[in-house]
Amino acid sequence: MAKLDARRITGFLTDPPTATRVVLIYGDDLGLVRERADQLIRSVVGDDPFGLVEVPREAATRDAGLLAGEAAQPALTGGRRLVRVRDATDGLANAAKAALTGPGPGLVVLEAGTLAGNKGLRPALERANEAAAVIACYPESGAELEASLGRMLKERGVAADPAALSWMAARLGENRLQIRQEVEKLALYVGPTKRVTEEDAMACIAEGSTLDLDQALLAATAGDAALADRALDQAFAEGAAAVQVVRAALRHVQRLHLAALAVAKGSSPSDALSALRPPVFFKSRPAFERAIRIWPAPALAAAGEALLEAERQTKTTGMPDDAIARAAVMALAREAVMRRR
Repeated sequence: MAKLDARRITGFLTDPPTATRVVLIYGDDLGLVRERADQLIRSVVGDDPFGLVEVPREAATRDAGLLAGEAAQPALTGGRRLVRVRDATDGLANAAKAALTGPGPGLVVLEAGTLAGNKGLRPALERANEAAAVIACYPESGAELEASLGRMLKERGVAADPAALSWMAARLGENRLQIRQEVEKLALYVGPTKRVTEEDAMACIAEGSTLDLDQALLAATAGDAALADRALDQAFAEGAAAVQVVRAALRHVQRLHLAALAVAKGSSPSDALSALRPPVFFKSRPAFERAIRIWPAPALAAAGEALLEAERQTKTTGMPDDAIARAAVMALAREAVMRRR
């Protein structure tokens, strides 16, 4: 089994095979790591406090046989025992190997942040057979995040329109704990058995940095540089992350590009705007339509490439992330101003 692809993760967490003895859940998204570990624990031991034992990382690192020994112990109330280690590091590689071949039916779950793929804990388990499972947790986006949002709402008895899920996925950022908090707030806002619309999502979630960021991007591509700069200042002041700004700008430019391609084929700007899915929120339509009239499709394609480069720079150059994001957005505004003349 070892490394699981995204399509198998949900089924595995719901019903882990009895042959699996060690599970490593790791990645950049620590909120998602915790969420998946909690789901696996519920599946294995339910609410039984005697079925779960937590072992400190330091103790397991000092004693390579500790995890195997704990997993070999029977649960006091029967069933499968689960041994949990938080904040796992590469120093647990030997303990994990011992647990793979230890006696008893217990399951060891290791939770970790980012791990190297060429040595240490990850390769020790990725090269194992069905006795190990390795689950990577990276920030979700696009359709993957929309599906997760739909599942979170469904858990609370609430359904959602596709447009609402798309709007939420584009604006909620990448912090899994914050995403869950916003979903819980939205579920309480609409109440059980109600279907979430895009207007519901905007009324409940669109506050603070998300509203200011939307305003900044709309103003930038419509050629209002002063408003874009002020709104961007406010978005950063209220907690918008640089990579969130750049990715939101890229999504915005990509939607404009789709509309511009339709205009190039003979559609009116208004019709091209109406054809976009998910629909553009009605309050954003005037600025969006102004941008369609300003930007030809080739220029938007070039802007998209520039934003991809800006995202790369936030991860590799060591320059201040906020400065890179601001420069990318203001470059859109300068281009739009030039094209309006």
